[in-house]
Amino acid sequence: MHLDPIVTRRFAELKQKGEAVLAAKSVDFTTLEGRPVYKVPSDAYKEWATNVLNLLHRTFGQDSVHYKHFSEHYSAFQGWLRDGEDSFAIFCAAREDYEGGYLFRMRTLAKAEVLSDALSQAQSLLASGYKDPACVLARVALESTLKDLADMHGLPQGKLEKMNVELCQAGAYNMAKQKQITAWADIGNKAAHGKWNDYSDQDARAMVAGVEALVADL
Repeated sequence: MHLDPIVTRRFAELKQKGEAVLAAKSVDFTTLEGRPVYKVPSDAYKEWATNVLNLLHRTFGQDSVHYKHFSEHYSAFQGWLRDGEDSFAIFCAAREDYEGGYLFRMRTLAKAEVLSDALSQAQSLLASGYKDPACVLARVALESTLKDLADMHGLPQGKLEKMNVELCQAGAYNMAKQKQITAWADIGNKAAHGKWNDYSDQDARAMVAGVEALVADL
């Protein structure tokens, strides 16, 4: 899994900034029972919260639970220490999810669903006797899957065979799987370049099924 170092550093900076906001609390009044009720500096909180909203928007998106939940608390902020603590807790949960790979897994699952649809279409083409476009679709899905695996293992994206070699070296899969992927890519390349007599229907079915299994393992 590859985390953006700039985002990771910004989360760390805003954690320190949020802690400073809470530490700057002051007593607003004391209850009849003698319990102090604290407020936090409104200007410092709003500056910090605006920074956090920007980070959550850029990292998770405006429709994410993290962004929406924090935004709701920001809008309801009345200056009390409890308000600040609640906002800080939401921020910490977002940071934990990011650094724990939640964001990557959600994107991977979404992409896997798209690839699964493409491979279902490839299976339908095979069933109708159109092995060549089916292999082209499978080749696209294969390359996209290797890019996701490269991200997961902190490797640079590149050409399919280069990623294939580097993923094997990184332990993403064994040498047998690497050779299999090379063979699938070769079939896909032949399909894309009109060399349709260089592979059989059986080769096409094996390729599509193999890529499906690879996507399912993400």
